[in-house]
Amino acid sequence: MSQPKQTRELSYADALREATEICLQRDPKTFVIGLGVPDPKGIFGTTNGLLEKFGEDRVMDAPLSENALTGLVIGAALAGMRPILTHQRVDFALLSLEQIVNQAAKWFYMFDGKGGTVPIVIRMIIGRGWGQGPQHAQSLSSWFAHIPGLKVVAPASPTDAKGMMIASVEDNNPVIFLEHRWLHGMKGPVPTGYYKTPLEKCLVAHAGTDVTVVANSHAVIESLRAADFAAKQGISLDVVDVRCLNPLDFDTIAASVRRTSRLMVVDDDAMHCGFAGEIVARVSEAGIPLSTPPVRITYPDCPSPSSAALAAAFYPTAREIYATVTKMVGRGADQLANFPKQTNPVDVPNFHFPGPF
Repeated sequence: MSQPKQTRELSYADALREATEICLQRDPKTFVIGLGVPDPKGIFGTTNGLLEKFGEDRVMDAPLSENALTGLVIGAALAGMRPILTHQRVDFALLSLEQIVNQAAKWFYMFDGKGGTVPIVIRMIIGRGWGQGPQHAQSLSSWFAHIPGLKVVAPASPTDAKGMMIASVEDNNPVIFLEHRWLHGMKGPVPTGYYKTPLEKCLVAHAGTDVTVVANSHAVIESLRAADFAAKQGISLDVVDVRCLNPLDFDTIAASVRRTSRLMVVDDDAMHCGFAGEIVARVSEAGIPLSTPPVRITYPDCPSPSSAALAAAFYPTAREIYATVTKMVGRGADQLANFPKQTNPVDVPNFHFPGPF
């Protein structure tokens, strides 16, 4: 369905809340469940007000029993419901991996499509900053994208957050819906009313001709900042937003790399056996000629730090992306000193950030 033309500015969190409300209104079989869902603040502002509007039978709190809760929503889905399950961190969902990987992802295949589908959306929030550290700030997107039977989406804008949430709820497959915590406060134009954003298509977020930059989730934001500064220096970046990691729209990525002949992948996850390596491998297998070796910019292969000082060296930044791009195009980093300096602390997105929880 085409997107309505009328838009207004919403935060990423408000766009998700609006999408959830639309899904609850359109289908009485949809319900929302998770720890803190009916809290007055909602899940970082994404569920507030839903309890009052739809009642406790459809907007529910849940105990700290992630594996059992996931089994519950799988059973509900098989019985014809469309659950939206929320985990306040990706890390918490690890306790339910058996249900996600061995039950939800495989059910359709095990019964040759005759045992029903598992239309569930599992929201997982990627933490960062404020000392959250190793057990509250993992992405693990590559893990989930590796599992046949799971769709894995990671929208980077409020527009896509709304459209992809609606599309995910209406999809007949289990969908892992990854949200970076730092995106919740970002604002942008969001169409009014009902619309769906395709789960299987990349978005060229910034058109360019010199270097293809493939990114997803919050890495898209850093890549766009780098692209804006690079354009002022005469360097043109083609930023491809991988909104869906599985299934992957490789055709859009390949077309971009063929135009630029240079490839950089920016991924908010570890490098070893990661999504960035998958993109590089696919480009190589497709025989697309490159004028420079491909580059991966990712987290280091170690747990995320709690210290703000260590965080400054851990997370990929727009400055690092730009500096690497200049090397790829054979330009000196003479303008790097003019790159806009970060004024807010390194472990928060801006001075208005209310905190990780």
